[in-house]
Amino acid sequence: MEQPYRQSQRRARSGALTRAFGALAVSVGVAAAGGAVYVVDQRHPQAADQNAGSAAAPLLTIARAAALVQPGDTVLIRTGIYREAVVVETAGTAEQPIHFIADEAAQVVVTGADVLGEWTPEEGATGVFSTPWPHAFIGWNANRAHPDDAGTRVIGRAEQVFVQGYPLHQVLRREELSRGSFWVDQEGQRLLLRTFQDADPKDLRVEASTRPQVWASKGAYIQVRGLRFRYAANAAQSGGTVFGAHSTVEDCVFERMNSVGAGFIGQDIVVRRCVFQDNGQLGFTAYQAHQLLFSECVVRNNNTKDFPRGWEAGGNKLCLCRGVVIERSQFLANRGTGVWFDIGNEDCTVRQCLIADNEDAGLFYEISYGLKAHDNVFVGNGFAGTPGSWGADGAITLSSSPGGVIERNLIVGNKEGIQFREQNRRTPRLPEPGAEEAVWNHDESIHHNLLAYNREAQLWGWFDVGDERHWPKALQEHTADDGKAAADLAAGYQAMDASGNPVGLALEHLKITIHDNLYVTQPGQGLLNWGTTWKRHRRYATLDEARRELGFEEGGRCETVRFGDVARRDFRVAADSPAMTMGCYPQGEVPGVRLGVLDGR
Repeated sequence: MEQPYRQSQRRARSGALTRAFGALAVSVGVAAAGGAVYVVDQRHPQAADQNAGSAAAPLLTIARAAALVQPGDTVLIRTGIYREAVVVETAGTAEQPIHFIADEAAQVVVTGADVLGEWTPEEGATGVFSTPWPHAFIGWNANRAHPDDAGTRVIGRAEQVFVQGYPLHQVLRREELSRGSFWVDQEGQRLLLRTFQDADPKDLRVEASTRPQVWASKGAYIQVRGLRFRYAANAAQSGGTVFGAHSTVEDCVFERMNSVGAGFIGQDIVVRRCVFQDNGQLGFTAYQAHQLLFSECVVRNNNTKDFPRGWEAGGNKLCLCRGVVIERSQFLANRGTGVWFDIGNEDCTVRQCLIADNEDAGLFYEISYGLKAHDNVFVGNGFAGTPGSWGADGAITLSSSPGGVIERNLIVGNKEGIQFREQNRRTPRLPEPGAEEAVWNHDESIHHNLLAYNREAQLWGWFDVGDERHWPKALQEHTADDGKAAADLAAGYQAMDASGNPVGLALEHLKITIHDNLYVTQPGQGLLNWGTTWKRHRRYATLDEARRELGFEEGGRCETVRFGDVARRDFRVAADSPAMTMGCYPQGEVPGVRLGVLDGR
């Protein structure tokens, strides 16, 4: 039976309130004649969670509204800093989703931090103050850090402290306290800090993260729009916010989480016009997020805590996802990889994106299948010199990932352009991850891309495997002549060794086709390199050499291309430029850059 406050709520909807969120209806699919409307307004003098949630008697917290909603309902949130952890257990339906919407022009912040006001000066220590601290976030090891390696026991902690919005540096011993740092005395349940100017924290706004998560859409068909999420005390590899199947997330900001800004788990999630910035480890993660649509977003300056980049750090990481589309988005200046697909992803698309100035690879597709990367712009990626980043520090890396199609990408001024990275790798497969199987680069098509001014090479095959599969059979030096393997391959079967790795392969078996690409280089910039630098390696100074030995680049050319102004990301070219006449130029618009024809010339 419907509760009385819901009956009164439905009767109390006014035309004025309908107009307040009616302008938002188009983007999130709100039906004004649908379910109940709850207003949350913490600044209203009569706000209370015992209220019905009308405009005149609003709710105080978003969490209370989340506990009340039913399919088709809308929660309209007004300006405020909401220091709470919101969990939406109830599911909407495809016909009647549940909506959480920031009111028009409202500044809505959902934060995992609380203001700390109870400070005591520490005796015998200049500028050091303490406050009670009952919080503990990582309980599965004595160091309360994840990862728990000797070198990550500071960054692996989950605590965060901000003074006037500026983060303090965490130390692990009281003796290490200096200006702008804090220490958690876990045994004494105290937090000690020293401000930047040795000021009394009572005179400042000191916030500390006290909640490991600030939002969880556990039910399906939850739509969220216009909220700003920050300051969760989340451990590495866990989202400060989490969104489940059939979620829609629009015009939200995810920032300054201790580790991951947002986690997307479940199929058919839509993320539009969101910003993921300044998070400690990653902007976002996705796990089994099949058919995720990620559109018109900005992902920038993530991994501010310097988590290990070969583990999980940078713009994002996606695992075991099928059919993901990332489009018209910008991945900028992330402290690690820009876009990272890792482990068993299938048939994912990256299109019309700007991927720029990420410190390691721009787009890293690792032990996954069927990447389609087209009509993107890559510029300035891969210059960090991260140890172990060989073959994963340029614009696009295909790392033991078959079935890719890379076309019409503009790849300018990166450390390297397109890379293959190969080791003996294995991965689980969808639909239900189980036993792992061998995976390697094969059946890939690289065509009609413009590769210009990439420092080390425009294209490089980093094959760190002993069987020389990346060389044509006629050029292999150390591979034994395995007649059975060759016969199996010729018959269309795959020959495997006892460990399940392929044997008897040669470049002609891999079916890697590289053709009709356009190359632009300056003196000292490599053209096409093949093989790792610590094994057999060949630098091809001309495309004719690469054609002769590797069979690559039928139709490919080395030419001069003039851009409008690369420093201003003006990549327009003349109408008669080889980029246009060869079809080696992105189609459609890419955010953050100028594309097209230069002044009609």
